[in-house]
Amino acid sequence: MSRKTGDALLLDHGDMRLVTTDTDETLPAHSSPDRNQIIQLDPDHPGFGDAEYRIRRNSIARIAMGYQPGMPIPDAPYTELEHELWRSIRETIGPAHLRNACAEYLECIARLDLPHNRIPQLREVSARVQSLSGFRLEPVAGLVQPRVFLESLADGVFLCTQYIRHYSTPLYTPEPDVVHELLGHAVTLASARFADLNRLVGSVVRRTHSPEKLERLARVYWFTIEFGVVREDNQIKAYGTGLLSSAGELEKMHSAELRPFDLEAASRQEYDPTRFQPLLYCADSFEEMYQKLTDYLTQLS
Repeated sequence: MSRKTGDALLLDHGDMRLVTTDTDETLPAHSSPDRNQIIQLDPDHPGFGDAEYRIRRNSIARIAMGYQPGMPIPDAPYTELEHELWRSIRETIGPAHLRNACAEYLECIARLDLPHNRIPQLREVSARVQSLSGFRLEPVAGLVQPRVFLESLADGVFLCTQYIRHYSTPLYTPEPDVVHELLGHAVTLASARFADLNRLVGSVVRRTHSPEKLERLARVYWFTIEFGVVREDNQIKAYGTGLLSSAGELEKMHSAELRPFDLEAASRQEYDPTRFQPLLYCADSFEEMYQKLTDYLTQLS
């Protein structure tokens, strides 16, 4: 989603998880203002001009709009076209993972064993993730305020979208979709170490009252959990979910500017979520990333 429109809504969304649907096609009022906030698709969005796609997104959004924490997660009514898009993405991204993903992620994706031939339902993935790390997934339909999203991590809850990206851009999405949520976040949350980092982020945010400090934490989250890379066997490997859920991002990361793993610098670095990332912070190993990020967050506790 572009920053060119809707700036008043986007500026306060520090983690840039632009979870959006339309407001012009009979969606009900949002059920919980602190959890879901519906804004219009930007005209630059790949699906903006596709009326059928917008209707499909809204039908899936209604599921989350009626959801209350603790309820069983209703299944999304995916179409065969959407399952086909999932299969196409998996066929492309699987080899990209083997070339570009860090070892921790590859172990997790084997452990979680998501289906290749259909979009898995959120309820089944949540049950599997919870059995592995204690995290559970919950559906959301609207723009989740950064504090709400990040604080949920402290409770071992990851707020997920369920709709899938537009078929015209299968290798990239400007916002979180079910591919990003499941192949990115859900897979990493099958790792105890990734789960620990997410909980720690949430705990620190919960104790943070300054908008400036919250923005800085959101940027650290962006350059690590979302777009982090490490060196393994003298090669650059991804552990960030924004990279791991996009074959396009995985290929483009090799042309990005790599900077030393300086979390203080990352906390002040601006970024644009609407393009392939031109700048990444690279740790010398997964272990270094885990320890430095743990130490950084702990000192803020």
